[in-house]
This record gives sequence, C-alpha cells and structure tokens, in this order.
Amino acid sequence: MQSRMKSPALTLPGVLPALRTIAQATETCGVPRTTLELVHLRAGQLNGCSVCVDMHARALRKLGESDARLFAVAAWREAPYYTQPERAALALAEALTRLCSPDAIPDAVWEEAAKHFDEAALGALVMSVAVANLWNRVNVATRQVSGDWVAQYL
Repeated sequence: MQSRMKSPALTLPGVLPALRTIAQATETCGVPRTTLELVHLRAGQLNGCSVCVDMHARALRKLGESDARLFAVAAWREAPYYTQPERAALALAEALTRLCSPDAIPDAVWEEAAKHFDEAALGALVMSVAVANLWNRVNVATRQVSGDWVAQYL
C-alpha cells in the first residue's frame, strides 16, 4: 500500500501543534489514559484507520494492557475485560463515531457515561473522540500507511 500524499496534519503549518494541544487538554480532565486509548482504538477500528489502530494498540501495550483486552476491543460488549466506566466510554465513542441517525447519541448512552464521568471528563471524552475521528478521516482519505514508525509518536 502506498499513501496518496504526505499527511496534511504533518505538512500544514500549525495543524499538528493544535491537535496536540487538544489531546493534551483531554488528558487532564479525569479520564484515565487507558480509557482514552481504548476509545481511540475503537474509533480507529470503526473507521478503518490502520495507523490509528496500530498506534493505539501499541500505546495500550506500552501502558501494560493485556493481549486479551487489546484483541477484544472490537467485541467489547461481549467480552468480560472492561470496567463499567470503560464500557460507557466505548459506547459513547461508538455513538460519536457513527453519527448517522437523528438520535445518533441516544440519551441512554449519554446518561450511562454521565454516571461514570463528571462534566469535565465527559467533555474530554467528546473532544478526544472527535479528534480521533479527525485523525481517522485524514489518514483514511490520504491512505496513510501504518508501520513501526508510529512508535515514535507514543
């Protein structure tokens, strides 16, 4: 596979620092880093972004996550490996990634997430998933190729 072009996020002046600033802000609002990485991994899976799947799986492994938890993210509802807050975050991430219906974010999904995360943490989750989806769309559109190079960004 060959990319269509160099990533616009890496070539347009100011884009990468802006995205890093948003990411850093989401990491200070009470959502565990593991949870953020899980939702990024799930968004990448849903969007078919190999770079993001690779990067966030590596990040989770670096955080000490087990293979069982990594391998089961795509089927998290049926897997016993995730906490209730992680499940709520994954459900919210899926709803935010699949904005394809009038009630894209069902009240039940939002309310479950709100049971586990305060307003700042919910805001961080929403922004974090939004940025993950931005990266997914840039990488998929330009056919960015994954590989060992992603380790430099962890």
